[in-house]
Amino acid sequence: MQSIKLSERSRERGERERESRERGRERERERERDRRQRERETDRQEIERERDREREERERREKRERARERVER
Repeated sequence: MQSIKLSERSRERGERERESRERGRERERERERDRRQRERETDRQEIERERDREREERERREKRERARERVER
């Protein structure tokens, strides 16, 4: 009878440890998923800023060209 209780406790402890490891792995997966999401957001913001810089540069260049054309006329 006592050995049955001991083996049952051992089994329950093993289940708790397994569940704890699973929760730990799930938390790690969530952290990794969050990190990748932040990286994608950062990449998207950098791409947007680069596009804005290129657009502003193009607009300044076009404005200079129009001013030069007006002076030449």
